[in-house]
Parts: sequence; structure tokens; C-alpha cells
Amino acid sequence: MENKGLLFIPDISGFSRFVAQTEIDHSRLIIQELLEILINANSMGLEISEIEGDAILFYKFGDPPAVNDLYKQVEKMFVEFHRSITVYDQRRYCQCEACISAVNLTLKVITHYGEFTGYNVKNFSKLIGKDVIVAHQLLKNDIDQHEYWLITENLLTEKKSLNFAGWMNWKTSRKQTESGEVSFQYTQLGQLRKEIPPPPSRDSQLQKMSKMFSVRREYDTDIITLFHASGDFRYRDRWQVGVKSVETFTHFLPRVGMRCRCVTEDGVRTISSSYYNFQEDKIQFTETDEERGTCTHYTLEKVAVKRTKLTLDFYIKKNPLSEIIFRLSSKSKLENALRKSSENLDGLAKDLKIPTAINC
Repeated sequence: MENKGLLFIPDISGFSRFVAQTEIDHSRLIIQELLEILINANSMGLEISEIEGDAILFYKFGDPPAVNDLYKQVEKMFVEFHRSITVYDQRRYCQCEACISAVNLTLKVITHYGEFTGYNVKNFSKLIGKDVIVAHQLLKNDIDQHEYWLITENLLTEKKSLNFAGWMNWKTSRKQTESGEVSFQYTQLGQLRKEIPPPPSRDSQLQKMSKMFSVRREYDTDIITLFHASGDFRYRDRWQVGVKSVETFTHFLPRVGMRCRCVTEDGVRTISSSYYNFQEDKIQFTETDEERGTCTHYTLEKVAVKRTKLTLDFYIKKNPLSEIIFRLSSKSKLENALRKSSENLDGLAKDLKIPTAINC
């Protein structure tokens, strides 16, 4: 059986249109992250032959797997894929077309059993065989919706094993391939997406904290440019008092949960994004200082096309004694530093050039 095995292809549908109609840099990063989600969701010990732009060719030599185990793998990849893009859609900072439309990407899975073998070209391992061609040709079919699991007849040893859930509606079809006609069954998987629980809200964090002071300032710039200037970690050392350099880490694209390490005059601090809400005329986000346990809440409000008001609210954990000590020992210094930082931000916002077509 060393030349027979399972071919398993999860394919991200809408990829070509997604790349053609959206910003190439962000669409590339989104697809890269989603492909890694699929790879990390591999629980069957599948091997990777190659990544083909918007799809991954997995394989596993040996006897056909139990269909129930196969479904569990399909379900896990599908759920993790959609959980990831749903969370990103709700917590992304970016408003470019790529990031906005990412939530519309879909996933289909092709599973086929047949003959193939592997060969190496330098450091690359490839698969060859008629059934590898068949599996790829099955990606092109007449199924209308692009969120389904397709399984060929040679994997269906027991028809009753397809009754995994009451919502499944299995249909039978055929595909003419170079190796002849291939029979398969398929079912839509959209119901699984509806069953994914929504990500937990993080806007309740400030309810556990006390606001100690606020700093306000208006800027002669549009709200998106000011949002980039104030919210992008890469610019932090250009306006925030005391920050010497910044090292960003975790996440390909800006969203809730992203973190950065700031080298300051007092040492190293880790800053994380803990809340975000976008409206055309109002943008809010919260950053948490993980070492100090403090939060800075940013509120940007559109005053005019080229006029934006920024309010910086500084919070510490609710504790009467800590609040008294803060007011006596730290409030004045930190408030002055934040006020000076808001003045520095004015210069950065004037120098920053955000392409109109990107706006992200």
C-alpha cells in the first residue's frame, strides 16, 4: 500500500477575485495567515506536499481512513478557518478593501483516495500519479456554493457513515477527468459556520478600572491619518515621550491582541491592543501596559474632513488606596508626558502620507 493513500485538499475559494480586487500586500498576508491556520489544524498526521497559492495538498500513505475521522478533520479545519476570519473581521484595525472583504472568503475540502508516489527535487518533495491529477481536477466542478466537503466513492466504504449531522444534505455527482469518470458525494458545510460562537467582547475591560485623567487635542488632519499616526506601533518612538525604540511582534496585520515591546528611559515595556471599535466618524481603541497594568483609551472623532479631535483617557486598576497614591506621586508627571506626546503627534500626523486607495 506504499503507493496508495489519502489526498486531502482544503481550498480557499474567492482567492483569485480577492487578490485581483484588493490591496495585494494585505491580501497576501491574510491568505498566508489562513493557510497557517489550516496547517495548524491538521490533527490526522497529514503530510504536506505543497502549498498551491490558495490551497494545500495534504497526503497520507496507507489504508483509507475511517470516514468519521475524516469528517472530524474536515470540521476542525473549516471551523478554525472561519473562527479566524470572524475574529479578524471584528478586531481588525485596518479598513482597506482586503481586510474588509476577508470575511467573505470561503473554504471547500476535496478528499480522494488513490495511487501516487513521491519524488524529491533538491530540497523539495513532490507527488506524482494519476490520482493527484484527479484530485486537482475535482476542484473544478459544477457545485454552486463554495463551502462544501467533497468525498469520492472510493473513500465511502459504508454509506451510513455519512450521517454525521441532521443538517447535512448529501448529493451525488460525477466528474469527467483524464482518468475517466469519477463519482463523488458532497455536502455543504455552511451550517458549521453558524454554530461557531462569537468571540468574547473585550470592551468591558475599562469597567474594572478608574480613569485618572484625560488629555484632549485637535489636529488638522483626517481621522484615518491620525489613527495611523497614533495607533501604529511602528511610529510610537516618533511621538510618545520616553519611548526610544519599538519592536513589534505577534500578528501579521494590526488587530486587537497585537503587542509591541517599547524600549523606554525607564526600561522595557510591553504594550498590547485590548479593544477596538471603528465607525466612520469615530474610532476607539485601548492599549494596555502589561507591566504596569494601566490602560490608555484613545477616542478619535471627526470634526471636519481635515480636522480630528483626539482624547486620551488614562486608567489604572480600581483600588482606593492605589488611586490616592497615584494622584499624589505619579499623576502630574504622566499627564504632562501624555500632553507633550499629543503635541508631538501633531508633527507626525502632518508628515505621514497615507495612500488614499489604501486607507489602512
